[in-house]
Parts: sequence; structure tokens; C-alpha cells
Amino acid sequence: MNEYRRAKRRKVGNIDVVDTMTNQVIGKLSSLSETGMLLILGEAVISDALFQLRFTLSDHVGNTRSVDVGAHELWSDEAAAPGQVWTGFRFIDVGPEDVAFIREWVDAPGSQYV
Repeated sequence: MNEYRRAKRRKVGNIDVVDTMTNQVIGKLSSLSETGMLLILGEAVISDALFQLRFTLSDHVGNTRSVDVGAHELWSDEAAAPGQVWTGFRFIDVGPEDVAFIREWVDAPGSQYV
């Protein structure tokens, strides 16, 4: 199987993602790259919509960083579990310091990749 993604994607644990416009958790982070993310949502979002999202990552020594991103919903598909939806987003606006932090986080030793 050939890999065609431009950026390496790291598997993610149980990290909430918040829609900053509503201040509500919209889902859980499933995988993350410096260019986008895969979320598992409780319900589908508007197709092709733009979002302001926030999630918090911990580095290898336990320091946390809140990351804000502008994201574009690219696709959505029903998950195997009832009431869950896989949704892919690409980042359209991320601060340079946050991009650098995500890149280091994705490349951290011991990471598992998709």
C-alpha cells in the first residue's frame, strides 16, 4: 500500500476538540498532522463548512499547550459505532508557533502513526 499523504499523521488519545464559536466540545481528536486532523464526532457537522477549533496537547515532559486552528471540513463518514461520525478537516489558519509545536508533537519519540 502506498502512502500519498503530504504530512505524517500521529494517532491521538482522548483529546476533546472545542468549537470556539459555541464553546462546546464537538468531538474527539483521532489523528493529527501539521496540515489537518481527523475527528470522531457525535453528530455530523455542516459539509464544506469553516470552523474555529481548539484542542490541548501535552508535550513529552507534560507541559500543555492550547492550540487554536481555523479548519475546513473536507469529508464525513458514519463510524462503525452508532451515533458517531468520522470527519476530516484541513487547517486553513494556524499560527506559526502552533504549527511548530504540532510538528514537534507529531514527530515526538514513541508516537504511533496512521
